[in-house]
Amino acid sequence: MGRGAPLGPSLLRAALLLALCPAAGSTWMWLGIAAAGGPEKPGCASPPLSRRQQDLCEQKPELMPAIREGARLGLQECRSQFRHERWDCRSPPAARRGTAGPGQQLSSGTKETAFVSAVTAAGLVHSVTRSCSAGNVTECSCDVTLRHGGSASEGWHWGGCSDDIHYGMSFSRKFLDAPLKNATGKSGLVAMDLHNNEAGRQAVAKLMSVDCRCHGVSGSCAVKTCWKTMSSFEKIGRFLKEKYENSIQISDRLKKKLRRKEKSQRKIPIGKEDLLYVNKSPNYCVEDQKLGIPGTQGRECNRTSQGPEGCNLLCCGRGYNTHVVRHVERCECKFVWCCYVRCRRCETMTDVHTCK
Repeated sequence: MGRGAPLGPSLLRAALLLALCPAAGSTWMWLGIAAAGGPEKPGCASPPLSRRQQDLCEQKPELMPAIREGARLGLQECRSQFRHERWDCRSPPAARRGTAGPGQQLSSGTKETAFVSAVTAAGLVHSVTRSCSAGNVTECSCDVTLRHGGSASEGWHWGGCSDDIHYGMSFSRKFLDAPLKNATGKSGLVAMDLHNNEAGRQAVAKLMSVDCRCHGVSGSCAVKTCWKTMSSFEKIGRFLKEKYENSIQISDRLKKKLRRKEKSQRKIPIGKEDLLYVNKSPNYCVEDQKLGIPGTQGRECNRTSQGPEGCNLLCCGRGYNTHVVRHVERCECKFVWCCYVRCRRCETMTDVHTCK
């Protein structure tokens, strides 16, 4: 699937249920419902949504397209960042059939669920903020706090429409965090999910940039008008992937605050942008129907690469099969007067490697 390809509702719903866990079930379920449903009341009244989420849905139906877009952004970026990994952010077979239950989805509290939490929270911030800037929401628009500011001595001032990320972050907290905060039996998993949600939001804020436009005679840029804008979601995804690579394991025994599992490292503070996990990741090499892990058998790999997409790593040392794929296409096309195009028929043979 291409980077900009549309996602079917059933696929989006299934893929976004990957990280479901009892404590945070409704937090993940809203993404699938939002993707498949619309602004109609039946979508808001669906059982997996918490009462607070249903209220927000009914109060702000104009935000439903942004919620769906946030879900799409999160899934698309997750699949892009992990497309070469053993876990590729794709739904397990049972989920694709629409029959997956909590026991057939990825283990909760892992590095992978931490990334999913962060990237979907970031996706919601990004899409809602964009909707505000576009004038699609009545109670938010551009960031008015920057008006009439700037630096006259440096020849620039604030103008244009700065993204109001404050509203986007606030809505993301209300919509995603409320079900977790109301969960019975506060656990390390709940605290982890809340932290990772916020880490995703902080990533969007941290990567805000300033764009400017020049004004002056013959483009002299004597004066510049500047505004704040969010980075592309691809850049945000790369930032979160780096955080995933350096994620921190924490103790599941929640005391006054989150703390590292390793006693020797507990004096090192945990940053608000760090991704946290409680449980070690399962083995994604081999199929596990109970956990909904498809394994890497049959995945296409790169024989010459030493990276995660390389046959040695992706195939987990099992080796790979090689088969030849024949491609036939038109080539060396020329316009012939008048009036048709004459082409040659070109044939190429390509080696394709798949994991055993």
